[in-house]
Amino acid sequence: MGQLENTDHLNQPSRFAFSVFTKPWKSLSIDNLAAKVQSLGFDGIEFPVREGFQVQPEQVEKELPRLSSRLKAYGLHIYSIASTTEEAIFAACAESGVPLIRIMVDVDFKEGYWASEKRIKSELEKLQVLCQRYRIKVGIQQHIGRTRIKNAFALHRILDGLDPNCFGAIWDAAHDALTGERHELSLDVVAPYLCMVNLKNGYYQRVNGNEAEQAQWEPYWSTARQGMASWPSVIDNLIQRDYKGVLCLTAEYSDELHVDDHIAADIAYVKSLVCT
Repeated sequence: MGQLENTDHLNQPSRFAFSVFTKPWKSLSIDNLAAKVQSLGFDGIEFPVREGFQVQPEQVEKELPRLSSRLKAYGLHIYSIASTTEEAIFAACAESGVPLIRIMVDVDFKEGYWASEKRIKSELEKLQVLCQRYRIKVGIQQHIGRTRIKNAFALHRILDGLDPNCFGAIWDAAHDALTGERHELSLDVVAPYLCMVNLKNGYYQRVNGNEAEQAQWEPYWSTARQGMASWPSVIDNLIQRDYKGVLCLTAEYSDELHVDDHIAADIAYVKSLVCT
């Protein structure tokens, strides 16, 4: 039960449902957002319930169901939200038919890794009652941010022993590659809890000159074909594992001026990989 099931409501000819994170389009009206997502060829979205977006946290119980209803008029689903874990968020997801809340978890450098891991597991265990009450899963994504849980092995340790009906792993191709992991192994590590796959790509780029005493590197978020993660190999691996569920394209690019062009090319590319 660790994997998000390809249930009848997905109603897709593909083994995958294609989702897009709508973070780049926070200024659009709900109808314009839905029309854009539909025109790009996605089946639904991951929505950021955050300040400044179409549904803000303090309005979530009223506005998330409204968003879900409007999207359904366009034949779209909300497959997940990126948010926090207050009870109001769970209640709004249950009312709206949203099955998954995506979060990330942080290590506190002052308390150290092992104490942080113990604290994180304790905090998640306390959320289990809300997961069970509202029948909503909390998905944790690995992330290369300075304080984040970064790799599949650490993510598995966090999830190990927790109820896979309540908690899942959201595996991100770009963040996996930027940590230097091999997706063949990292997907194997998180497989018992895998509930969604993020498709994103990037590479490290030097951000200071050769004259600098110490080189500095930052991620450059690229298009599907240009980063360190091999999307064809990832898709092949997922098919071999018989993964049936959501592929979420995160629509995050360092070239923010051409997001629409990049995401249109990337969804066409990943669909071509699925069909070959």
